[in-house]
Amino acid sequence: MSAPRRFLLVGLTGGIATGKSTVSEILRQLGCEIIDADRLARDVVELEQPAWKQIVAEFGGGIVTAEGALDRKKLGAIVFADPERRKRLEAITHPAIRARFQARLDELAAQGFAGIAVFDAPVMIESGNYKNMDRLVVVVTDDATQAARLQERDGTHEAEGRRKIASQMPLAEKAKLADYVIDNSGDRDATAAEVRRVFAALMADLKARAAV
Repeated sequence: MSAPRRFLLVGLTGGIATGKSTVSEILRQLGCEIIDADRLARDVVELEQPAWKQIVAEFGGGIVTAEGALDRKKLGAIVFADPERRKRLEAITHPAIRARFQARLDELAAQGFAGIAVFDAPVMIESGNYKNMDRLVVVVTDDATQAARLQERDGTHEAEGRRKIASQMPLAEKAKLADYVIDNSGDRDATAAEVRRVFAALMADLKARAAV
């Protein structure tokens, strides 16, 4: 039987180039335990992991490098061109990611962790996983700032950047589902102040929960 969970599980999400990683880093500095979905996704497909073996069996040896690691660009090109193959890839990776995530939660519970654990995941709302969180925090920014950051980060043309943004669930829709919204339209100091405000609210939520 697993140990009871004393910590608050907080989902952190946003949109492309909204600055979610900045928020995540500030939360880490404030003492939160960060579980990064992208990191879990990389870990489960490392060389000789069960998911790695399944992916190579499914997609062939052409998607591995000379060292044996997955060639993400080649694999990405295949799955983005064919929705059915993307579903097949997700059917391999998603259960492995969920298992890693649950194992980390169990580990924290066993350690008696009683703080705030933040699950940083880009498509948490789209996948429905936000419903499994105690609280949901959504990072937003204004359209112009989001487009400019994407252009600066990826070197994409403005039209391409806006197409990527438009392909995602609108930030306003995500914000409606949030317990807390962090506006990351300003500079880092302004964002840090927003994060501290939300962190204080989450600590109050944790304290209230512990008192029940």
